[in-house]
Amino acid sequence: MITIEFFHDVICSFCFPMSYRMRQVQKEMPELNIIHRSFALARDEEDHVQMFGSRENAKNEILSHWVHANQNDDLHRFNIEGMKKADFLFPTSMNALLAAKAAGVVGGETGYWAIFDALQTGLFVESQNIEDIAVIESIIKTSSIDFEQWQQAFIDPATFALVEDDFRIANAYQLTGVPALIVNGKYLINGAQPMDQIIQAIQTIKEKETPIIDVIENSHSENGSCNLEDGKWVCKD
Repeated sequence: MITIEFFHDVICSFCFPMSYRMRQVQKEMPELNIIHRSFALARDEEDHVQMFGSRENAKNEILSHWVHANQNDDLHRFNIEGMKKADFLFPTSMNALLAAKAAGVVGGETGYWAIFDALQTGLFVESQNIEDIAVIESIIKTSSIDFEQWQQAFIDPATFALVEDDFRIANAYQLTGVPALIVNGKYLINGAQPMDQIIQAIQTIKEKETPIIDVIENSHSENGSCNLEDGKWVCKD
């Protein structure tokens, strides 16, 4: 089993094409166990101010990132002009991350991924303010997630704790940006890489991680073996 921890932020422009790509990877390699992890580029307004000087500057500079992300995106879906005309400042991370995590509480990794993608589409394609709770709720209501169950999970402190747990895991891996894939807890695939390179990297890891198995079972051959049993060597023929 190959387990991939997919670290991303809903407001991360390069996570948008990477999520689409990882869905294609999952189709090619259905045996993969993909776990979604939260990563906050801007937990709150103060983060935007510290990084860009003001939230107004944040929007202008981040839109320049969208140009490059749109080139990276296989479907070139970014609505840059729509976002320029939008009358809200660039969203912060936490409300949308919490919304996706609440969807995961209700609907598992599949539910998380569906809402994560819907929120990203809301921001990058439909120019919606996904920091706004009303906008988030409208997106949930148009999904297959049970709204009342989601609403309960959204306000549950335990869900917030799950997001914080993801942040701690990211820190333990010393991640400084997203998108990022951690494979089997020890291999990093960093950035929105092309699909073929992602698959090639995973295949290489699979070869390294393939366990040694006993290919001759219940053998009565004369080839004995020595094993450690209770701290002692025991040799049998």
